[in-house]
Order: sequence, then C-alpha cells, then structure tokens
Amino acid sequence: MTATTGRAGRREWIGLAVLLLPTLVLSMDMGVLFFAVPYISTTLAPSGTQQLWIMDMYSFLLAGLLITMGALGDRIGRRRLLMIGAAGFIGASLLAAWSQDAGQLIAARALLGAAGATVMPSTLALIRNMFHDPKQRQGALGAWGAVLTSGATLGPVAGGLLLDHFWWGAVFLIAVPVMALVLLTAPVLLPEYRAPARSGRFDLAGAALSMAAILPVVYGIKTLAVDGWSLLPGLALPVGLVLALAFYRRQRTAASPLIDLGLFRIRTFSGAISVNSLAMFAMMGFALFTSQYLQLVKGMSPFTASLWSLAPSVGVGAAIGLTSALAGKVRPAVLMAGGFVVGAAGFAMMTTVGAHSPLALILTAAGVLAAGTVGTMTMTAEMVVSAAPAEQAGAASATSETAVELGSSLGIALLGAAGAAVYRHQLDGALPAGVDGSAAGAAQDTLGGAVTVAAHLPGQVGADLLETARVAFTDGLHVAAVVGLVFALGAALLAHRLLGHLPVPAAPEKTENEKAEKEPVAA
Repeated sequence: MTATTGRAGRREWIGLAVLLLPTLVLSMDMGVLFFAVPYISTTLAPSGTQQLWIMDMYSFLLAGLLITMGALGDRIGRRRLLMIGAAGFIGASLLAAWSQDAGQLIAARALLGAAGATVMPSTLALIRNMFHDPKQRQGALGAWGAVLTSGATLGPVAGGLLLDHFWWGAVFLIAVPVMALVLLTAPVLLPEYRAPARSGRFDLAGAALSMAAILPVVYGIKTLAVDGWSLLPGLALPVGLVLALAFYRRQRTAASPLIDLGLFRIRTFSGAISVNSLAMFAMMGFALFTSQYLQLVKGMSPFTASLWSLAPSVGVGAAIGLTSALAGKVRPAVLMAGGFVVGAAGFAMMTTVGAHSPLALILTAAGVLAAGTVGTMTMTAEMVVSAAPAEQAGAASATSETAVELGSSLGIALLGAAGAAVYRHQLDGALPAGVDGSAAGAAQDTLGGAVTVAAHLPGQVGADLLETARVAFTDGLHVAAVVGLVFALGAALLAHRLLGHLPVPAAPEKTENEKAEKEPVAA
C-alpha cells in the first residue's frame, strides 16, 4: 500500500481472500445443521428444548461475545485474535463432530460460538484497516457481504451432501481445513493492527454482564414456549432483563466501556441496526421450518432437500438487483418498508402450506420471504459504516454484527418455540392407539422423533402416527408464520419511522482519475 494514495496493493487483496475463508465458514455454520436435525434426533434423542438449543446455542454465544471480543481485539491485536479464534474453532468442531449425547453437542456448539465471536469482528476490522481508499473499501466490504450471504445459502447444501455420504458429525468438519489454512497464511499475508492505546483496564465486568443478560432471557422464552410454565424459566426472564439493565448502566459509567452508547443516539445507525436485526429474525427464524418440511414432511433425502432449498435464491438475486437499481431513485425508508411488506406476503403464503401441498407452494413462499428480507439487508451495512464516526467504526461494526446475530437467534428461538408448542399441543391426546410410553414421548417432542418412532411401528399404526405428526407440524408452521407476518409488518412501519429522514442517496462524485478518463484528448 502506498503512502501517497492509500490504495491497497496485491498483498491486501490476497489478504482479503484469506479473511473471506473464515467468514464463509462462520456463515455456513449457521445453516449446516438444518438438514442434520433428523439424524441428530435419531442418534442423540434430544428433547424438543434441547433440539432448539443445539440449533441456536452457536448464534447466542456468537452474539453475546461479539462486542467483548471486538474490544479485546483492539487491545491484543486483531490478527492475533483471529488466529486464536481459528484454533479454537478447529477444536470445537472436532468436539461437536464426535459428540456422544445432546448435552455434549450443545456444549460444543457453545464453544463454536465463542470461537466464532473472536473471528467475525477481526475479519471486518482488518478489512477496514487494510483498505483506506473508499472505493476499494466498498468493494472489499461488498465481497465480505457477498461471501456472508453465500455461506448461508451453501451451508445447507454442503450439509446435505455430506449427510448423504457420511454420519451427521461430518457437517462440522468442513471448518477444520479452512481454519487450518487461515492459521498457516495469516502471519504471512495479514498485517497486525491494534487500536491506539486506551486508558483504563479492559471492562471484564461489562463483558460478563453482556453474556449474563442474553442467555437467561432466551432460555426463559424458549422453555416457557415449549414446556409451559415452570418456576426456573419463569424466573430467568426477569433476571436476564435486570442484568441487561445492569450492563447498560455499566457502559454508561465505566472508564473504558466495551461500547460507546452515544452511537445509538445517531438515528441512522440505530435505525439501520434495528432494521437488519428484524430482517434476520424473519429470514433465519423460518429457515428451519422449510428444511424440516422438505425432509420430514415431503420425505426428501438431505442432499435433495438442500438442492431444492436453493430455489428461493432466485428471488433473492432478483431482489438484490432491483434494490440496487432503485437505490438512487427511491428513499431508503420506502425501499426497506417495501421489502418487509414483501416478506410479510411470504409469511402469508406460508399459512396456506399443508402436509400435502405441492412442493412449489412452500418454495415460492420461501422465495418471496427471502427476497423481501435480503433486499432490505443489502442497504443497511453501508448505513452503519457511514453513520458512525470513523474512530468508532470498529465498535459500530461489532455492535451491528451482534444485533444481526441476536436477531437471527431470536428468530429461531421464538418462531421455533411457537411451532414446537403447537406441535406438542396438537399431538397431546391425538396419538394413535398403540403408541405409548417412551415412544409417545419421543413422538411428541419433535417431528424427527415421530418419524423415527413411526418407522418401527407396524403398518397402519406407523402411517397414522406419521400423518398425525405431519399435520401437527404444519399447524405449528402456520402459527409461526402468523407471528412472522406480524413482525414483518411492524418492521415495515419501524423502518419507515426510523429512517424516514434519509433522502435519496446522491450519486457518488467521480475521482480525478475517472474525470480524466472521460475527458477527450486534445489533438
């Protein structure tokens, strides 16, 4: 990189490729388990609540630690933190792959989330440090965002392919060679960066409070929704909220807070983060239903189901293109509100999906839902970067990623819990004669459990159980879709209100070099 122009050279672009590798793995790890759920249900026999924890423990730990790890990277070095995270991710992946019970897998997913939290903010912070030229930085951030989105799409496909040939634990081994490559190349291709020295000690109390506030709230919501009222989850909710208030007060008074709360007074910053979180809530919250419907209701193999799950990406591509074309002509708030309305239409279509509906219905509904939410998300990343002061860009990006991960996790938890509660209620007292004891408990916990139990029952009894369970699952899908519909419409109103002050973006001014290229050469 030259000192006069500040433009990145070959080393920075090769370094970007290194940073994109762990970004791809982290985004794939969000969806790689979607098609492994039936296999995990059969092998480890998790309860309904344990199954939800297996799915979203990774995201909760990732969300809870992002701000902490982002601040830690500023102090000890972002490349160093990236390498620590890569090594930790390898170890946690191996532990997850060979888990012997549901509790061990949940613990391994927690370690994966913690390791991921050290990697994610490091990749984005290093990109910001390596690319000083605005145009180059925009291109690098665009590549980072594209890889992040692609990983979410490729994760289920890669998982489905592996599940067709190997045991369920193989889906976790994708990360091992990638993170090993990062460990080998990072010292050579990535320079080390530290933020200017800060006064005061690292806010360990704030870090502990940030984690302690998230998990009790989520545990309470999930358990109460699935299992009904009980004392422990009932107490967890208010405890988590009190801890969240304590974290807020700590950040206001600490000498060296993890995050400057003044960022949230910037209307564009807080609005963009809120919109992005709601979009992830909608999109990721319903992805699990779609994958289970294809496998457990339609009876597809994991790989076949994962290939069909790519069909909605056609709508996503069209939405991104249309959003880009309209970005310079329509106010951002109008575009974002319109995206959420389109997503709400996808949720409305989901309420019509039944156990015997044509495959095209759920794929079209998923495509409309994804098109609306992803089209909205494409506009928020640049808003967060431009709204925050340059000296706080790292904290702003970590906060944005935390909100996105938390939105994704809460989507899986709340919509998943709503669907699971309906499924369990519908099967209560509706099981065919001959299904009792532990078999009845497994069938009532999850649809995957019902499919496993049905396979070991004689003829008509197994068929009746399978039909009853599949209808109960689609009933749960309908309730989750209604909840998502309400959230999407509320998000449309919120986006218009929070970001309505933004005008139509002005076209970027041309650089002196671009102007010179357009001027005619004198004869």
